[in-house]
Amino acid sequence: MSQSPSSASRLHGPVLWWYAEHARDLPWRAPGTSPWAVLVSEVMLQQTPVARVEPVWRGWMARWPTPADLAAESSGEAVRAWDRLGYPRRALRLHACAVAIETRHGGQVPAEESALRALPGVGAYTAAAVAAFAFGVRTPVLDTNVRRVLARALSGQELAPPSLTRAEESLARQALPADSEASVRWNVAVMELGALVCTSRAPRCERCPIRSHCAWVGHGKPAYGGPARPAQAWHGTDRQCRGRLLQVVREHDLWLPHDALVAAWPDHPEQRARCLSALLREGLLQRYSDVHAPDAHSPSSSQELGDGEWYGFASH
Repeated sequence: MSQSPSSASRLHGPVLWWYAEHARDLPWRAPGTSPWAVLVSEVMLQQTPVARVEPVWRGWMARWPTPADLAAESSGEAVRAWDRLGYPRRALRLHACAVAIETRHGGQVPAEESALRALPGVGAYTAAAVAAFAFGVRTPVLDTNVRRVLARALSGQELAPPSLTRAEESLARQALPADSEASVRWNVAVMELGALVCTSRAPRCERCPIRSHCAWVGHGKPAYGGPARPAQAWHGTDRQCRGRLLQVVREHDLWLPHDALVAAWPDHPEQRARCLSALLREGLLQRYSDVHAPDAHSPSSSQELGDGEWYGFASH
């Protein structure tokens, strides 16, 4: 059912033409965007829609336009500024990344994928994305959207496997245009096509520039036959509880007493205690006995949570 990688060459022209006509005007794609700004955008966009990321990204870049600016702040300020993007550990990783860039690379984001992957919280995808979009490196950038487009167009499968495979990486690398500049545009164009047209549910095949070349369409759009993909629940989960606790702290400039967190999640005390302990352990929150001297006493998350404790973001 799958097509040969060489058949991808006939996709290049239609996809690049479509992107030139339909690409969204996103700030991190603007000419002259710094590698740091690209890195921040890629971390923020992980599992988060563009519409939610854009205003937060703009705020971050206005406040911390360089790694040095963020590294000079406390990690708690990064968590506070993360707002409602979700998965707030990404804020801590970006802060740690800024510190590492400042101390190891003289404040300059490295261009090599290996050096990027050595930064805190930077995995294979983010390293490839920054190398390609910030430095013009010819390398495949495989996010969920790209994997889905290539699975359909070249492999004839409705969805890519749950986890990235070596076969996918090899196919994506062979599908890259030979020219470095064209390869960068190909990566972002396929990504955009997956986000706007070749969506996971209800793909708009009638609007797709490569419909006539798509192996999945050509074989009658066979249904996905791989492992089940459970939907992610939200209501009542630890993720929701953690988000609620962080948000109530974020909405106050001062340290909050334990009672305020109880009021934020009152119905399930065991879940609240478990989530609060995890937030403390991960460094997303800190707890102090004396709100007037937070640096003098920083209890460990293993201590019993008490009504006399105060909570806030890290201040150092």
